[in-house]
Amino acid sequence: MVTATYDVALCVRVADCVPVVLADVNSGVLGVVHAGRRGVTAGVVGATIDTMRARGGEEIEAWVGSHVCGGCYEVPAKMRAEVSAAVPAAYSCTTWGTPALDLGAAVTRQLEESRCRVSDVSGCTLESPDLFSYRRDGARSGRFAGIVVLKPPT
Repeated sequence: MVTATYDVALCVRVADCVPVVLADVNSGVLGVVHAGRRGVTAGVVGATIDTMRARGGEEIEAWVGSHVCGGCYEVPAKMRAEVSAAVPAAYSCTTWGTPALDLGAAVTRQLEESRCRVSDVSGCTLESPDLFSYRRDGARSGRFAGIVVLKPPT
């Protein structure tokens, strides 16, 4: 989602996927991205940045929030091959040596390729009991949110 409207809150909710909050404070353009495996492969990050730039965003800052890390996100080898063919930075192995995806690395690469300043403020949702993880807790898992609001100048 993207906005340049005052007092409109954008919210991204996740439990293991990668939440991204975006802002260009000079132009007043904001965005949020929910970047899971499908979204990373489809280029949702780049499409959101393109929309922000079309609305005047130039110096976009991005904050990458907590998500399941590349050392824990075990996937079938075929899935890893498909995703990493689209975004090579996603290729990973679990800490126990099986195929994995590092969606945080993939998102960071996509943000950097889109000329954004990136701040990684993440932790691993699967490893951290104080973070929600669908992979760890199943359907009973909660969600956490990244929220950004454009306030009018005072």
